[in-house]
Amino acid sequence: MPPGGGRPGEFGRPPFDQGQRPNFIPGGPAPVPGVMPGVTPGAFPGGNLDDLRRQRRERTEDGGRRVIIQEPDDRTIIRDGGRLIIRHDETDRFRRSYGGADVRVQQRGGNQVTIVRQPNGEEILTERDAYGNLVRRIRRTPDGREVILIQNEFQGRPRFPYGYLPRDVMDLPPPVVVIPRNEYIVDVEGASQDDLYQAFTAPPIMPIARPYTLDEIRQSQLLRERVRRVDVDTITFDTGSWALSPEQYGALTGIGEAIRRVLASNPNEIFLVEGYTDAVGSDEDNLSLSDRRADTVATVLTQNFGIPAENLTTQGYGEQYLKIDTQGPERRNRRVTLRRITPLLQGQQR
Repeated sequence: MPPGGGRPGEFGRPPFDQGQRPNFIPGGPAPVPGVMPGVTPGAFPGGNLDDLRRQRRERTEDGGRRVIIQEPDDRTIIRDGGRLIIRHDETDRFRRSYGGADVRVQQRGGNQVTIVRQPNGEEILTERDAYGNLVRRIRRTPDGREVILIQNEFQGRPRFPYGYLPRDVMDLPPPVVVIPRNEYIVDVEGASQDDLYQAFTAPPIMPIARPYTLDEIRQSQLLRERVRRVDVDTITFDTGSWALSPEQYGALTGIGEAIRRVLASNPNEIFLVEGYTDAVGSDEDNLSLSDRRADTVATVLTQNFGIPAENLTTQGYGEQYLKIDTQGPERRNRRVTLRRITPLLQGQQR
């Protein structure tokens, strides 16, 4: 069943009615700092890259072929052959975004379920398998109704550890783009509010063969390119930093309002926040920096613009997909991009 389908949840609760979102007010006033319950917005901490390097712990598997780098905040960098990916647990972002949230952990068979109870009584359930892989994300309302927001495992389809993709994803052809470039890739700086809304509500540019898991979407550029993207060129990051100051938050106003408009029609939409770096620095550092930059923007969108944290998911791509083709320092490459990925999760045709 695709995410947001409204059937009974995996935890035996009645279905969540499509379009219902108790703590989201469609058409309400523009959000201001402090709009989310229990949140006290402020400068987002950036941390120190040198400290991060010192706290990493490394181990090898598979006769030395696979290297696992564990970071102190539950991020894991995996180098497997020529591939490098990063995984993270988004529970910390939920906890930060909803400052008064209560967090508890339960075992469900061989899986672990982390439950974040928000100040408004809603709960976000994140189920992971024994290897830490995301299985699904569920929203539960105070009256016990559930909706599956993200399904990362489909019955009868084998799991691919460490991000290996099934053959049909690896063999996807490049998308055929027949719309103007400025509609396919929307730069926030020159875009109107209607331009952003259109980018986030437009159907895929070509048919989507089947519902895809979140991991498949995160790890396949060709799959992500089947939906439009919004480049947030109104904010960039300092070298080695994933911090944003309150003065920069206003540059996210257009994005925040566009997402609010989309959620007013369907509160179960999912948006992927992608983080990037320039080409300066090691692959591991850049991957971690980019993942944290995406996390920063997602947190600010929740704390300052009222976007529910569970409607956002994040992924860092390091120095892959440079916007400006240079190996030197380039601020425009230290950026974030957003896409509405619900059509990919649901297998929407067009």
